[in-house]
Amino acid sequence: MDEFTQEELRALDSEGRALLTQHKIRTCESQERTLTLINVYCPHADPGKPERLAFKMRFYRLLQIRAEALLAAGSHVIILGDLNVAHRPIDHWDALNLECFEEDPGRKWMDNLLSVPGCQAGSHVGPFIDSFRCFQPKQEGAFTCWSAVSGARHLNYGSRLDYVLGDRALVIDSFQDSFLLPEVMGSDHCPVGAVLSVSSVPAKQYPPLCTRFLPEFAGTQLKILHFLVHLKQDAVFGHSALQFGNQTQVQMHQNKAPRVRSTRLRSSQAGSSRGQKNLTSYFQPSSSRLQISADLERPSMPLMGALGTTLTPEEEVTAKVVEAQAKASNTKDEKVVQTLFWKSVLGGPSPMPLCGGHREPCVMRTVKKPGPNLGRHFYMCARPQGPPADPSSRCNFFLWRRPS
Repeated sequence: MDEFTQEELRALDSEGRALLTQHKIRTCESQERTLTLINVYCPHADPGKPERLAFKMRFYRLLQIRAEALLAAGSHVIILGDLNVAHRPIDHWDALNLECFEEDPGRKWMDNLLSVPGCQAGSHVGPFIDSFRCFQPKQEGAFTCWSAVSGARHLNYGSRLDYVLGDRALVIDSFQDSFLLPEVMGSDHCPVGAVLSVSSVPAKQYPPLCTRFLPEFAGTQLKILHFLVHLKQDAVFGHSALQFGNQTQVQMHQNKAPRVRSTRLRSSQAGSSRGQKNLTSYFQPSSSRLQISADLERPSMPLMGALGTTLTPEEEVTAKVVEAQAKASNTKDEKVVQTLFWKSVLGGPSPMPLCGGHREPCVMRTVKKPGPNLGRHFYMCARPQGPPADPSSRCNFFLWRRPS
């Protein structure tokens, strides 16, 4: 650990990227051994942030030192999780089009960590084995991560970033299978797993660090009274009381156990206390009927007929109904005219352009990468990303959106 300063160690461990647990196992030879699981989420190297690449490589280095120290102490070790690197060209869909694929520092780190290829001793015999490639050395299209933005998972256009790495002795002697679960949805990654022919040995007592914050293992069992807080004297109740909403009071009497008394009101009492209305009060007539009703109830001068004759009450009601309907029709006509006017002025959104490869409507995206085009909108093919040779995958259509 001399190559790390204390500040650097704290920085590498400050993002919560590693969880280490130790377990007692019994192997096929009935030997009890310690198995250390290191669950990791290794950092991502952002091309625009060179300091993150340096952080990632230092994290790799510290992870390897920790794992090899555990092996030297006699423990079996499994490193599993998102290592954020596709090790070999078979683990990446577009490896042939990537410049200097083999020269990536993350891949070189894995070359030094693993026995290559698979379980066989190749040019380098590292302390760990990629368990999936041990059982499936030539399986293509075995990916665990896909771009969620481009929909690449539909065409399995991704890479294998998640691994179960075991030390050589453990993988050769105890691993029975190693697998991927691409059908499990819910993330841009899929789960990975392995099957071991070992059994767990129960611990004699609970590990202190696993139970230090659990009250039942703190040595003093808590009682329900510890969760209740005394209030000051309340003028309403006349004694020390605890009130939970409007439902329950817990009265604390001197030298007596607490008694719980329900203060819930009956439905009839609760309704009357809140001034609940009848069911019909929630229904109101339409505005036009209200206006007609008001007009009918309001005293007015008698309506005169065409020849100056006074209308009967029945004829007067009919005339007012016709007048109200005419007003409503005029209001509706005005709204229609206004709607047509604004449609002619605004015109609505312009139709999506068609992509050049499939002649299908495009989708609009926004540039989020910092730079001169940040925030600009553009159109691209709506199909999911896939191999360039696959006609069902996204074409190369691109068009900037004109500013409005």
